[in-house]
Amino acid sequence: AGCLMTTKHSQSQSTFGRSLTSTSTNTPYFKIAESTEIPSYLTKCPSNGLCSRLPPDCMTCNTNYSCIYGKPATFDCKVKPYVHCLDQNNHEQENFTINMTCQFCWQLATTDYVCTNSTNCMTVSCPRQRYNATCTVRDHIHCLGNRVFPKMFYCNWTGGYKWSTALALSITLGGFGADRFYLGQWREGLGKLFSFGGLGIWTLIDVLLIGVGYVGPADGSLYI
Repeated sequence: AGCLMTTKHSQSQSTFGRSLTSTSTNTPYFKIAESTEIPSYLTKCPSNGLCSRLPPDCMTCNTNYSCIYGKPATFDCKVKPYVHCLDQNNHEQENFTINMTCQFCWQLATTDYVCTNSTNCMTVSCPRQRYNATCTVRDHIHCLGNRVFPKMFYCNWTGGYKWSTALALSITLGGFGADRFYLGQWREGLGKLFSFGGLGIWTLIDVLLIGVGYVGPADGSLYI
């Protein structure tokens, strides 16, 4: 009985082994799926253009942080995978050099990056409020360090209110609170309306305050 059980057990193992061998020969159990995902940076990389004009996201450079600030610097770069570019002779190349000014990204001129704007802070306040913005360097600009960086700015957004319109309403219809209504200050407008512009005194004060820009839109934005 023991020999019979051993024989059947060995036969079952042999059959199981043959099934594994046969299956693994024809169709593997675990087949690695080939990745066809296109890298996100390729959308910014023009094909068959000059390598030196590629956006920074399309290349990897050996930057040297010991360069002299504000002076021209040359760095060795290499294109990222799947990026195709040419040299001056229309020959495809992978390694090339770029020329740039030695400075960090946050030291660039304000025209070289784009920042988020805030519509929550008050522009008409004393002291003038600031807000934290996230800035991104433009694609054709090369610089050292992170291309996305935080920066603090004075509140500078506008809700579309014109200073000239507010001043004209204050001079002509200020006694009826038209200037305050225009700026979105409804309570002050009603106060001027029912007090006939504070018997003219409030009207004259508002002309002066709007003229110097001390009184602004109720939403805290700047005049245009």
